[in-house]
Parts: sequence; structure tokens; C-alpha cells
Amino acid sequence: MSASSDKHMTLAGESDRAPVSLVILGGGESGVGAALLGKKKGCKVFVSDAGSLKDVYRKELDAAGIEWEEGGHDETRILSADEVVKSPGIPEKNELIKKIRAKGIPVISEIELAYRYKGDSKIIAITGSNGKTTTTSLIYHILKTAAVDAALVGNIGDSFAKCVAEDPKPVYVVEVSSFQLDDIQSFRPDIAVLTNITEDHLDRYDYNFENYIRSKFRITENQRAEDYFIYNADDKITTQYIDQFKINSKQLSFSMEQEKGAAFIKDGDMYVRTGDDFMTMSVYDFTLKGKHNQYNTMAGSLAAATMEIRKEKIREAVQTFQNLEHRMEHVATIRGVEFINDSKATNINSTWFALESMEKPTILILGGVDKGNDYNLLMDLVKEKVKAIVCLGLDNKKIHEAFEGVVPVIVDTTSAEDAVKTAFSYAEKGDVVLLSPGCASFDLFKNYEDRGTQFKRAVIDL
Repeated sequence: MSASSDKHMTLAGESDRAPVSLVILGGGESGVGAALLGKKKGCKVFVSDAGSLKDVYRKELDAAGIEWEEGGHDETRILSADEVVKSPGIPEKNELIKKIRAKGIPVISEIELAYRYKGDSKIIAITGSNGKTTTTSLIYHILKTAAVDAALVGNIGDSFAKCVAEDPKPVYVVEVSSFQLDDIQSFRPDIAVLTNITEDHLDRYDYNFENYIRSKFRITENQRAEDYFIYNADDKITTQYIDQFKINSKQLSFSMEQEKGAAFIKDGDMYVRTGDDFMTMSVYDFTLKGKHNQYNTMAGSLAAATMEIRKEKIREAVQTFQNLEHRMEHVATIRGVEFINDSKATNINSTWFALESMEKPTILILGGVDKGNDYNLLMDLVKEKVKAIVCLGLDNKKIHEAFEGVVPVIVDTTSAEDAVKTAFSYAEKGDVVLLSPGCASFDLFKNYEDRGTQFKRAVIDL
């Protein structure tokens, strides 16, 4: 554990010393979770958000007696903190972050804070440029099928820190981004999964692909000999760079191109081997279809096998798995156009992750109640992948300002039905219509579930 981490633990536990001053930058799901955990562990917590907080988060903070601010930052107070927990959405080039770094104040991510207090619980952590949400969800489903008491946390599910604070579990399945890994110190997954690495997020990594690659491999840096690192042997970037990192854990690879490693697919069958045990299963029994999902299924099955889950339970789970509702949920394919419901994406980070996973030309349905969104965060992905934007909201001015001249088509709509019909009119066979709004839903819908349900109904009615 690092020196700053030791200081945090020691001060927080000593009643005769002043409590550690812990500042949380960003009052979203992860930030509020970190605040609740910090408060529970005796820290003096202050939450600061440049945008506005959701009512539900304001109430949670108030109920816990945690001070907070929105619409700006009290720099004097922030720069007197002992430690800062930074939202993964805040880049290093942010002026306030530069000032915090210049003062030498330790900056950590929410997953680092949660790790410190997780006790003896096991961690399965999944990262990668594509497929991590599906792989994370599948691993969680396998554990639940096998009656393992686990929590789904991180970028998908609940805040890791909040779960540790309020409902601790013996196993945490954590989806982690490169941004979260950038600010770890001691975070150590028992099982680390790297799905793949593609050239992304370069604006956050000084347009240096190797910086991003190093960030992804940080998932292994604290692992020990008894831990596992599961990776895609067919991913050229992963295999090209893997030997440049000191990895102490047991390495297990999966492949569709070669019959070696811990898992592979041959003649339509998946083989999973860990130790002396092995299992086989036909890919035609997978509920997840497509080549990319065969990789995800191998990764998830391998992770479960290292947990000594019975192969019958792994098979059962792979045959019954469905993606979470409203989170990258396949709705239907109509005349060659795929419709995906990601209504749970209520912030720009979530939309960013959704777009990152798109492998076909995309018509993006975007908009709603803006919470101070910086649409520039999406710019590179939109340029690369989006052929049209359908705005679904009452005030779409910022979206137009951000993407006029970047995307050839930007259209306004005010209902799910209109949005779906409009998106379909611009789609061609082989395209994807992605509802990933990046905004709250309260201008036109009761909540994100209502928005997703109306979207699905409109697709089915086409």
C-alpha cells in the first residue's frame, strides 16, 4: 500500500487526530458512493461538482450529513484536502486538477477507495476497449446462477464504494475504465480480465496510443502470483505489448484463431481449460450471438472457471444470459438495421462507452435534460462512427452547437416514436440505431426506464 494510502487509513482510524479531509470531485454515482464510504470510515468529506447534482444524490448526501456544492468549485477548500477522489470523467488537463497535482495532494479513483475497505472480498475486474460491459454482466450472471453472493459494480451497476459502505459482498464484479485505472495505487483484482485494446481515448492520453495501452495494463500491476490475468490472445495490441509489463499473476489466454491457451473455439465448440479440469460447449448454445460475443463468452467462462464454478452452472448461465435491460440492450434487427437501447446512459461518460463499442455505422439518438454536458468528450468517436444524430429532448441547442459541421444530419424530435421513425429513415442495412442519450430523461419521460421502454415499443411498432 502506498504512503498516501497508509496515511489515509491511519488518520481515519485514530479518534485523537483530526479526521482526514477527503474531497470528492464529481457528484454522480461513483462520487456519491465514495463520499458515503469516506464518511463511514471517519473522514471529513466534501463533495464538489462543477455541474448540478441529481435530486436523489443531494438527498443521499444530506441524509449522511455530507457537505456538498454544485455549479462550481471552492478551490481554497479543495486545495486544503488531504486526498482527492476524482471522477473518471475529469481529464488531467483540467485546471483544478493541475492545481491539485501541483500541491502534491494525492488523487485517487473511487475504485481505489473502495478497494481499501473491501476486506477479504474477492474482486473480478474487467477492462478493455470493447466488450467489457457484456463480459462483466455475463460473469455476474454466471456467479448468480451458481448461487454466489456477488455485487455488480463500477461503470455498470452500482458504485463500488457505495456497495462496500452499505451492502458489502464476498465477491465484487467490477467494470473498470482506463480513466479509473489511471488513479489507482493499491487496487488489486484477484481476477483481471482485459477484453482487447483498440485505439481510443487518445485525447485523454496526449494522442499517444502507448499511454492508453499502459493505462489498460495497470489492471495487472498490483497482482500477485496467486491471482489471474485473462486476456485475448487474438488481440494484436495486447499480445504485442504484454511482455513489456511485469505481470506476476497467472496468465490465461483465450482465442478463436489458435487451439492453445486456457480457452479456444474449434469447429463451433468452446473449450475452457483451467488446471486439470476442462469443459466444452457448442457456440450455437450461446444466447449472445456474433463473433465479438464469442470472445466475451470465453472471457466470462474463464473467469468463472478460476472461481471453481461448476461447469454445469457455467453452461446453464451462458445459455440463459441476457444483457441488462436499458444497458446496451439489443431490441431488434429490422430490415438489416439493429436497434440498441442504452437508455441508462444518462451522462456523457456512459454514451462515450456505448459509442466506443459500436462496430457499425451508427445513428445516435442523443439528448434530454443536460447536466452541464461537455459534448466535446464524444467528438472523436462521433467523427469516427456516427452518420446522423437524432436529438430527443426539448432543448437541443448544445448538441447542435457541438456537432454542426461534424455530423451531416442532426434532427430534432420530441417523442420516442418520432425519434425511432426518424432514425430508421436515415439508416441503411448494416447500420445501428443507438439510443444512448447522455442526458437525464425528465423533460419528456418519467425516468430512463420509461424512456427505454417507449423506445423499445416504438421499434417493435415499426
